[in-house]
Amino acid sequence: MPTDTIQAHPWLDGLIAYDPGKPIEETAREMGLDPAEIIKLASNENPLGPSPKAVQAMGEAAAEAHIYPDGGGYKLRQAIAEKFGLERSQIVLGNGSNEIIELVGHGFLKPGDNIIAAEHAFVVYRLMATLFGAETIEVPDPGYVHDLEAMAAAITPDTRQIFIANPNNPTGTLVEQEAIDRFMDQVPDHVTVIFDEAYYEFLDTPPDTLKYVKQGRNVVIMRTFSKIQGLAALRIGYGITTPAIATVLEKCRQPFNTNAIAQAGAIAGLADQDHQDRTKTVTDEGRAYLEQAFSEMGLDYVPSYANFVLVKVGDGNAVFADMLKRGVIVRAMAGYKLPEWVRISVGTMEENQRCVATLKQVLSA
Repeated sequence: MPTDTIQAHPWLDGLIAYDPGKPIEETAREMGLDPAEIIKLASNENPLGPSPKAVQAMGEAAAEAHIYPDGGGYKLRQAIAEKFGLERSQIVLGNGSNEIIELVGHGFLKPGDNIIAAEHAFVVYRLMATLFGAETIEVPDPGYVHDLEAMAAAITPDTRQIFIANPNNPTGTLVEQEAIDRFMDQVPDHVTVIFDEAYYEFLDTPPDTLKYVKQGRNVVIMRTFSKIQGLAALRIGYGITTPAIATVLEKCRQPFNTNAIAQAGAIAGLADQDHQDRTKTVTDEGRAYLEQAFSEMGLDYVPSYANFVLVKVGDGNAVFADMLKRGVIVRAMAGYKLPEWVRISVGTMEENQRCVATLKQVLSA
């Protein structure tokens, strides 16, 4: 059948698929480089890798790969619930926390609805809303910080969801507790607030959003094992919400959406606080080094609360391409309407130092 007879949803016209950070293997092929000589500081990954305990648990789970996983994720959901003083019925597992974004779309969005997000927030919010025919209202974020007062003022009768990434990706900025509390006082009952907290473990004193779930508010908190846990390849994340919303999300997810190896690794990683503490220490030290280096180079950057730093380099795409040729992968930000910026993930100190040295070479050239 000719493809031009297949009619896609009209609201998908012009939608551009998500473009992830460039893989090491692809860079090696394109640039003729040795993969072992390439460093990737583009996707906010854990430079220490996963917890050794998680690796052991995954190996043991792999031996039973012929058996379907627990479709309900009982043990992992129970472990998450116990860690945060919640009930298992309030936890929904996702194929990465990205799937939670999709599930809230499946459950609650339709054509004619709208969502609200900050102008420089994670692009997947808008992409997912578009898939369901919903509009995205992007609210300016002065200083690259969510303007919660303006976001509350942007609510319409057709608003169904508001996304707050805290810390925000790609800017690394944080909204404090007082601002969140004022904002939540203004949110009407027909709106669900989704707090994307993929980087909350990197905070010394994270805001308390769980209290809104415990109060029964229309809130979904998204968290992930990809970042501080170092399990990005497994695609495992979760949502925390009310039992009523969780029931809807469970109806929307695919059977066996999280595999047995991922569940086993996540359970072990969740319990390994030492590994998380080491990761945070490496991140704190590396982030401070990068920010100091950018300051000494006279480059504008956004002070970050996460495991990456957004830095202004002039022509972001050109700097990305030139660093790529030298075996250092960073993330150009033109897709976030930040064409003069790149985002650099915190790596090991050796990786950070090489990245800074390479950036100096590129900018001086």
